[in-house]
Amino acid sequence: MSALIVLALGFVVILLGAELFTNGIEWVGRKLDLAEGAVGSVLAAVGTAMPETMIPLVAILLGGGTHDEVGLGAILGAPFMLATLAMFVTGVAVIAYRSRRRTGTDLDIDAGVVGKDVRFFALAYAIAIGAAFVPLDWWPARPAVAVFLLLLYGFYVRAHFAAETAAGAGGDLAPLRFHRLDRQGRRLDPVVPRLRIVGFQVVAAMACIVGGAFVFVDAVSNLSTGLGIGAAVLALVIAPVATELPEKFNSVLWIRQGKDTLAMGNITGAMVFQACVPTVVALLFAPEQWVIGRGSYLVFVSAAIAFVATAAVFLPMARRARLTARGLLAGGVFYVAYIGVVAWAVGTGA
Repeated sequence: MSALIVLALGFVVILLGAELFTNGIEWVGRKLDLAEGAVGSVLAAVGTAMPETMIPLVAILLGGGTHDEVGLGAILGAPFMLATLAMFVTGVAVIAYRSRRRTGTDLDIDAGVVGKDVRFFALAYAIAIGAAFVPLDWWPARPAVAVFLLLLYGFYVRAHFAAETAAGAGGDLAPLRFHRLDRQGRRLDPVVPRLRIVGFQVVAAMACIVGGAFVFVDAVSNLSTGLGIGAAVLALVIAPVATELPEKFNSVLWIRQGKDTLAMGNITGAMVFQACVPTVVALLFAPEQWVIGRGSYLVFVSAAIAFVATAAVFLPMARRARLTARGLLAGGVFYVAYIGVVAWAVGTGA
């Protein structure tokens, strides 16, 4: 029971930090006059993915045993959750708000922005997972892949910003949470915060996320020992749902507002980030965990399902040049299927 309480405390701290970070990063986009695609696929996606990135980083840097397993599960869990459950939740939102939406159950997206994200994700994640098949004796392979993934993500970010005009993100933003703390700034402008207070909020949010990640990692390690479930599997199932899925409800809000490109970019951009950046942590600092073999098959199956789910959702979009709520719902089928596999494996001791 105490482990569950500590786990819940870690969730609260991480989600508080994530909310502050997302709110702050949107204001960074406004202050820099960035366009919708860049804000959705880069700033918002990175901001909402930050908690899920800090968990494996903290876990692996703590080092050894179940901590490394928690890191592996969290790294593989994020793309899996984004490609399945997050798509499903967004599809449900489109259906729920269809009466107030101009396009009904069709999504009014910039297919170029979303398609670019999906292609980058497929390439990056295929390379990252491919490295897990390389024998550990070939030690230069994993660092080389890590460098390539970082360069690829840099190219992705550059491509997004180069393709966008400085039209601004548009739409209304929630007030900056820390704006009320800046009395002088509120006297100068009661609505638009100064850049310094925006930066302060982002830094404070990062502190909450890192602190909550430390608490979370220890709690998952203790809980897995008590339940007799592998820490990697437990982290894969729990970490993304607890730390990243709540932030993906930003996409639900954007769907309600008719900002479909922002909503989908928030998810697909996070998929690219998770394929490129957290995987680097494992490749460089826990290469012995990034191996497909006995004991890791179950967690790496999630990667295969992430690829299949992504194809099921977006290949019809590529053929028909349209994305529908029904297409997004397919992600939920793959999520339930994998949870069933996990339950069977745990129950049979496989």
